[in-house]
Amino acid sequence: MTTHDGVWRIPTAHPALAAGEVHVWRVALDWPAPASLVQLLAADERQRAERFHFERDRTHFVVGRATLRILLGRYLGRPPEQLQFSYNAYGKPALPGAGPAFNLAHAHGLALYAFSWGRALGVDLEYIRGDIEAEQIAERFFSPAERAALAQLPVAERRQAFFSCWTRKEAYIKAHGLGLALPLDQFDVSLAPGAPARLLATHTDPADAARWSLCALAPGPGWAAALAVAGHAWQLRCWQGPPGS
Repeated sequence: MTTHDGVWRIPTAHPALAAGEVHVWRVALDWPAPASLVQLLAADERQRAERFHFERDRTHFVVGRATLRILLGRYLGRPPEQLQFSYNAYGKPALPGAGPAFNLAHAHGLALYAFSWGRALGVDLEYIRGDIEAEQIAERFFSPAERAALAQLPVAERRQAFFSCWTRKEAYIKAHGLGLALPLDQFDVSLAPGAPARLLATHTDPADAARWSLCALAPGPGWAAALAVAGHAWQLRCWQGPPGS
């Protein structure tokens, strides 16, 4: 079982991504997007950026997508502006041909990027908000076992448990790249505060639960995050990067 010690190391040089490793980068997005970052984006990404109504959302998209290109470019030894993404039917980006698997998540001005060689993965990040009806959402999307586990917790622990559960489920479906075509109530994850992140059961394909490992990430106070990775016995390395790192 892989766990995150809560430390985000600042690299002195861009780290190599070794086989058997998973790298996760934490990057703040609340920075002005200089023209140099915009120039790294492909034409379709610039068009997508222009469709955001609010400037803050546009900036988050530009900084977030440019940072993804820079990180991928450094792993590949290629100029970031020359990378071309393909997208599956559910919108998950990938690099055609040889390249690391990657996934990203962003919320409330913070982004996480996950990379590995040869392992499918998904990452999710949520800001723990107090203004959502967590129990109603759980009733609609969580599995019966998860709803029962949530109800058994002390009231004071339920919000943290809800977001732990939500990010673990989202990381798993993002790793599969199927979006909500993989129903959220058809698999069970652990959710109790302090309990290890685990994929407990996959009801449509019972064998799938053994193929994946989950890891709770600690992006900072007030956040919940999780990583889903195909297989086991991999090593997690977490890095702190500035925008456009």
